Amino acid sequence: MEERKVLLIEDEPNIIEAIRFILSRDGWRVDTHSDGKSAVEAVRERAPDLIILDVMLPNRSGYDILNDLRGAEETHDVPVLMLTARGQTKDRELAERLGASRFMTKPFSNREILETVRELVG
Repeated sequence: MEERKVLLIEDEPNIIEAIRFILSRDGWRVDTHSDGKSAVEAVRERAPDLIILDVMLPNRSGYDILNDLRGAEETHDVPVLMLTARGQTKDRELAERLGASRFMTKPFSNREILETVRELVG
């Protein structure tokens, strides 16, 4: 079976470590990127099976990145799990409108992240 790749676009070290630990143990290869400005480029270079995208990033918002990903042919269909510390309805609605596959509020449980990732990639 081919190794499944996740690109985690997140700038909080503790969250990066937690997600990397959970997913690596489940057999995923986890690449990370922490700068919003070059995030779309990183996705193109790494061609992940799934993107986990934080809303609050340095230099660029996760919403803008998602918008670009959905607007480009090669990244249009890649599943994107959005993470945010703010779980307000308007945040969720915006994420859905821009094409997020799933939306998850921090803090999340290990099981929650693992189940969602497995579900999105199937």
